[in-house]
Amino acid sequence: MPPRIKQMLPFLHWPRPGAALLRGEAMAGLTVGLMVIPQGVAYAQLAGMPLVTGIYASMLPALAAVLFSASARLSVGPTALTSLLIYASLSPLAAPASPEWVELAVWLALLSGGMQVVLGAARFGWLLNLVNSPVLMAFTQAAAVLIISSQLPALLGFRVGWAEMLRSPSLDALAAAFGLGALALLMLARRWRPTFPTVLVIVVTAAALSWALGVEANGGAVVGPLPGGLPAAYLPGWPGWHMLGQLVLPTLVITLVSFLETAASAKVDSQRKGERWNQDQDLIGQGLAKIASGFSGAFATSSSFSRSALNLYAGARTGWATVFSVLVVLAALLVFTPVLRHVPQAVLAAIVVAAVVGLLKPREFVRLWHISRVEAAIAAITFGITIAAAPALHWGVLSGVLMALSYFLYQRLHPRIIEVGLHADGSLRDRDLWRLPPLAPHTFALRMDSALDFATASQFERQITEHLTLHPATRHLCLFAQSINRIDATGAETFARLLSQLHQRRVTLHLAGMKLPVEQVLLAAGVLAPHPLLHIYRTDAEALAALRALTEAAQNDPADLPAMAI
Repeated sequence: MPPRIKQMLPFLHWPRPGAALLRGEAMAGLTVGLMVIPQGVAYAQLAGMPLVTGIYASMLPALAAVLFSASARLSVGPTALTSLLIYASLSPLAAPASPEWVELAVWLALLSGGMQVVLGAARFGWLLNLVNSPVLMAFTQAAAVLIISSQLPALLGFRVGWAEMLRSPSLDALAAAFGLGALALLMLARRWRPTFPTVLVIVVTAAALSWALGVEANGGAVVGPLPGGLPAAYLPGWPGWHMLGQLVLPTLVITLVSFLETAASAKVDSQRKGERWNQDQDLIGQGLAKIASGFSGAFATSSSFSRSALNLYAGARTGWATVFSVLVVLAALLVFTPVLRHVPQAVLAAIVVAAVVGLLKPREFVRLWHISRVEAAIAAITFGITIAAAPALHWGVLSGVLMALSYFLYQRLHPRIIEVGLHADGSLRDRDLWRLPPLAPHTFALRMDSALDFATASQFERQITEHLTLHPATRHLCLFAQSINRIDATGAETFARLLSQLHQRRVTLHLAGMKLPVEQVLLAAGVLAPHPLLHIYRTDAEALAALRALTEAAQNDPADLPAMAI
């Protein structure tokens, strides 16, 4: 089979299943499957979808992802952050859980999945680098705050919303007991027994207690009846161009954020296997998972970091673990849905809060402040905008990306250009910072730690011109070019203009350590033609030796120095 086909079908690389392998994979799949069932229902509620769609989103999407993704050990299905983005995106457009809402959520899944497949097929995975770590960290923590705040009323047994509670409080003490008790048990179990199916045990126990206490009969908030059986194929109606246009921006954000969730898990998986992460193939697999979810009548999926970590912790070695996990979810869909009917919604809220509370890491802002105050400020503003713009969360991540790109552009337009001197340890360092003497009399030696292109050429030319104007006695300009790794047409034109200016001033240019790609561009531009005032050295050591000779000559006959050229 051609290598390209095998790369597009990663499941062909799975090992032949043996008894020992399948036993281990079955145990890992059982562990994750028992966790994803109640989580899927809880995340469907967070997304404003019919609760059974959370189970639907844990079946075919997981199979599609594991078959066509390079990272076969990731757990794909509903996640808290993607669910919140769906709810925030559709809140202005339809009523939660209504047919219109479901239809729009399906369109979000199809559009986002299609975009990921196209990006992966075109090998555009590098676009993920547009979101840096501080922006993602701030947006994730802001989203976690919003998720927790949205679940607190159900968790604490509020009978009314936040605003009404301030005027006339009304609490359901039994619901609060279910919610807080479940949350406490989940947090304790995560620390002591992470592989134990605590979520499922709590759900079953809560359902039994709720049935025994007659919570539903007394008007308590429970899951309610869920349809049984397999999901039917869902074909959404055409929403119209206007409505589709309103889904474009949410689609972009869901595509970006959900795949960044995947990246967090996939990088860990690849490091453990000692392999390079194939981000483009994972884009295709994750996109196909979203498309499968949409045609199942469910919502956009993503890779769950917590479930993927649990899958690895439970000993999963291949994608067979996910196959067993899907079989567990399928069995639960056929026989377990009557039990879910009696689960208090406060317990679902506890499941969501327990899953996202680990995303709250305020110390990350402090750590970032010590690393880069500018990036810390960008992260803080991203956090604030995300909170303030809720439910339009996309403004948070978009503003963060814009600020990060602006800062990146500012740095590119202001490259680090320093005058260097010879340090006592033999290295070339910043003259002003280390108070070093010049390398030679009447010599300006500099280094630019950047590419010489359209973004930096102006600053490079300005710094040299200003120095020559302020120091008219300068007779030698030495450029240590090892750190210049690229040059474009603008850079070549600027270099030619500077060389002409230096020749007019009778200033000798010394070029040291120029890289071959840069040299080839300058040769093609006709800039490096032999000239008495141009000297090229392969290494910095050769240039330093020549400058030492210049210094010795100046000491022997200072009067002749301005007219000398090496």
